[in-house]
Amino acid sequence: MSLSLIVNPFLRPPRMNGVSESSHLFCASYPAKHIRPGKLKVQASGNTLGTYFRVTTYGESRGGGVGCIIDGCPPRIPLSEADVQVELDRRRPGQSRLVSPRKETDTCQIYSGIAEGLTTGSPIMVHVPNTDQTAYDYSELSRASRPSHADATYDFKYGVRAIQGGGRSSARETIARVAAGAVAKKILKKFSGTEVLAYVSQVHNVRLPEHLVDHESLNLDQVEESIVRCPNAEYAKKMIAAIDAVMARGDSVGGVVSCIARNVPRGLGSPVFNKLEAELARAAIILASTLMSGSEHNDEFYIDKRGRIRTRTNHSGGIQGGISNGEVLNMRIAFKPTPTIEMKQHTVTRDKHETEILSHIRRDPCVAPRAVPVVESMIALVLVDQIMAQYAQCELFPVNTALQEPMGSLSLNSAYLPC
Repeated sequence: MSLSLIVNPFLRPPRMNGVSESSHLFCASYPAKHIRPGKLKVQASGNTLGTYFRVTTYGESRGGGVGCIIDGCPPRIPLSEADVQVELDRRRPGQSRLVSPRKETDTCQIYSGIAEGLTTGSPIMVHVPNTDQTAYDYSELSRASRPSHADATYDFKYGVRAIQGGGRSSARETIARVAAGAVAKKILKKFSGTEVLAYVSQVHNVRLPEHLVDHESLNLDQVEESIVRCPNAEYAKKMIAAIDAVMARGDSVGGVVSCIARNVPRGLGSPVFNKLEAELARAAIILASTLMSGSEHNDEFYIDKRGRIRTRTNHSGGIQGGISNGEVLNMRIAFKPTPTIEMKQHTVTRDKHETEILSHIRRDPCVAPRAVPVVESMIALVLVDQIMAQYAQCELFPVNTALQEPMGSLSLNSAYLPC
């Protein structure tokens, strides 16, 4: 299905000597006399994540579909569409009354990079078609900008946007991240036994105390037991009630997703400008401990019964000095309230007239429950990229066994697993 594109007239250059402005669109900004061969370089930006394990996403919410291209995936890894589908099923809409009622199966298709069930080392293309595209009247969206959506900013930046749904800024784009994350999770599990798990820890003002979740024993079944993806039954009920209440009045609320990663190889991250927390922050906003004193926050070291250097506490969240220390990575990612609400709001039209808008588009009253697999995927993507960087720089030659552990040892030798 093709997308309707609209252009802001006031962003076009003026007519020149009676010639249409479109023919001078390029020349108006870049006069020919200033253009020299080899001097003009345009780089596409914003759609690719990673350096060694590179993921590029594509597609819009109401177009033919969405997907990703994964480049740099190691060869000979067992991979099937079913491996990706299980993660997409966790993200898809229509799962419960708490999420968007859009009915999409989100069935994935792998078009390249796989031979006889194994990755080949060539780019992997995963595509998910859009099937449930309602005949919604988008004329109002073409006329005015929805508050806190990307409508206006896309106009400001590009001077053109897809008016059907949210285009690239729609949450549907996260399908591509989850698909790529499924591949990253397989690599992490196979190479180092690393496991990434996320859960909802806060909805509006209902916050799950961290001590009620055991990060050493937390498993996927505990997370998926509740439709709000909170692993504590008491607080899950409170969160569901909070979402139901706000949904009844046509509003929305924000939330926080906590994410952990167990058995993360030590040494990931490269100070000073590519610290691990900085790379993770590119994928998600991480909330740090700001109310603790130094004496409360510091993680003292000790030698465990297997002879490994460990920390007695984990206030640093598994990262010190921008480098992973082998403890559980612990992150909290905040999500703002969903901007699509069923309430009348003030806005302006594209031709600069004040007006009101009332949206009836299908929506998530709280995005946090469906964001859980997305957060897991983004963290997994960063970790795989960092493992490949660490291997390339620090494990081309034998490691210093007095101070270092080979990264793959965690999955090969149970003696390395945390107590």
